[in-house]
Amino acid sequence: MNKNTIIGSVLMAVIVIWWMTTNSAQAEAQAKAKAAAQAKQAAEQIERAKDTAASELVLPVNAPEVKEPPVLGAAPVETADSAVAVADSASDSSAAAKPAIVPRTVTVETDKFIMTLSNKGGKVQSVIVKALKDSAGNFPELIQDTALGALDLKLGAADLGDALFAVDAPEWITVDADTSVVFTFTDANGNQVVRSYGFTKDGVAVRQSNRFVGFKPATYELAWKGGMKETEVFPEGKSFGGTSYFFSEVIYKNSEITERETFSDEMKFDEAQYYWVGMRRKYVAMSVQFDSPVPAKVKGKHIAVPAEGKSDPGTYSLSIADDIRSDSVAYSLMVLPLQWDEVEALGQGYEKIIVTGSKWFPGSSVWFVWICKWLLKLLKFFYSIIPNYGVAIILVTFIVRGITTPFTIKQMKSTRGMAKLKPQIDAINVKYRSDPQKKQAAIMELYSKNNINPLASCTGGCLPMFIQMPIFMGLFFVLGRAMELRGMPAFLWISDLSKSDVVWSGFSIPFVMPSGLAILPWIMVVTTYFQTKVTMSGSAGMDPAQQKMMVWMMPAMMFLFSAVMPSGLVLYWIVSNLWSIVQYKVINRNLVPATTSSKLNGKEVKDAEIVKK
Repeated sequence: MNKNTIIGSVLMAVIVIWWMTTNSAQAEAQAKAKAAAQAKQAAEQIERAKDTAASELVLPVNAPEVKEPPVLGAAPVETADSAVAVADSASDSSAAAKPAIVPRTVTVETDKFIMTLSNKGGKVQSVIVKALKDSAGNFPELIQDTALGALDLKLGAADLGDALFAVDAPEWITVDADTSVVFTFTDANGNQVVRSYGFTKDGVAVRQSNRFVGFKPATYELAWKGGMKETEVFPEGKSFGGTSYFFSEVIYKNSEITERETFSDEMKFDEAQYYWVGMRRKYVAMSVQFDSPVPAKVKGKHIAVPAEGKSDPGTYSLSIADDIRSDSVAYSLMVLPLQWDEVEALGQGYEKIIVTGSKWFPGSSVWFVWICKWLLKLLKFFYSIIPNYGVAIILVTFIVRGITTPFTIKQMKSTRGMAKLKPQIDAINVKYRSDPQKKQAAIMELYSKNNINPLASCTGGCLPMFIQMPIFMGLFFVLGRAMELRGMPAFLWISDLSKSDVVWSGFSIPFVMPSGLAILPWIMVVTTYFQTKVTMSGSAGMDPAQQKMMVWMMPAMMFLFSAVMPSGLVLYWIVSNLWSIVQYKVINRNLVPATTSSKLNGKEVKDAEIVKK
């Protein structure tokens, strides 16, 4: 071989060796990477398998022996986390098994409520609210079925509703400082569920925390099976509109909107970011309030409540389900007497449980709620000066009617002026009956000469109505729902402005006054009759037969509903009627009476007979 051949062969050998070495290194690197990936995948599968196995609690059958922490809840602790730390350290110790846990309860009393907790499921069994004392001085129960209670916990497929939790707290605790009661369930594998309830002396919130030790479940579900009980006494017998002043609703807030729902069967709520979910009755609400909005799945089911001779709308069971994103689930259980200032101060939209707007009126959830708020503030202002809500209602009525009086006067003057010109208008109608354009021009010229604006009759009559309607509706809702008027007397026989003013239960009218004889509805009938009669007499152009029908129909209709209204509402309507009667009498003194006569220059104006050729 010559020199060039030798050099070429060497170069080829070097290239082959370099290529083989490089490929070998790359193959080795790829093999290592593949092996590492396979190992990582296998490790992840093992961890997932461990998590899946660990997330399945071993629930006991017939309450067998369980591991109980030697020291848990023996004395009030500062926070739920510190109590959990005690449970964790206790579970790691090698303590001997203790006898089987027996069912028991722990009752906690604060300045706001008395709550009974059960170690069966570690749930809430009873809630007695102090703000709604009845006439006998007793506090009402808020849970409809205390055997079912509220806040049962389900983790994945493991339902802890019937599991017995260990608790080492006294049977009765009076809260003078921040206090926690801790319930611990330990399964056969040593996994623990620690449910703690944190109380403050004068707060409306109970901090409920669920801590998972030794395992990590994927989902949870809270079940409020016992419903919510009405604290007020329902009127006896059936009546027209008697139950419209009692409320049983599922309430929630999502996307900054407070909603109230009623249904008669089952309801699955839209999936949304929920701030809180709960239930309300007339003067009180309870809710599960989250620390931040959660995409929970909420379901409700109506529960009928039989009440002989009474009309209870029933209650609901609720379930709230969501994924678990950490080693615990925490929220606040709110017990809320519906006093406007107190619930509004929480900043969660709870005041809109009392009054909400309508979907038919854009923005009413803002402006109508604002009107109701300031009407209630005005009532409370007058009450602070004269401690009588009956007097406060009368003064507020005067203010509302005083605001609308100038518009009413304008409308009445315009109506009287048009009534005075009626004979001339009738003559124009006859003269130009075949030429609508000339007829309209002649009528407008007549109005112009007499300085009458025909639109004033409409706007003057409609504007007061548009002003009064939201204010009237606001007072209607406030007086029927404001907790501030509950049990408040007015004067004479009116002992409770939130109820009908029954003076004799021995006499009743079926469907109208089933609870007994009330006086205010009869006064309402009389004042409505005269108010309608005076108003109709000032309505020019209305057929006499229609006037007569309205004069009798309005009092009859108002009587059917006012007989079961809260007496504060009836008092408001009576005062409003009296204002209208006096107002029309005073204004009519200086106005030409309305007339339906069609005389012009002493002669009757009649439509000419139209003869067709």
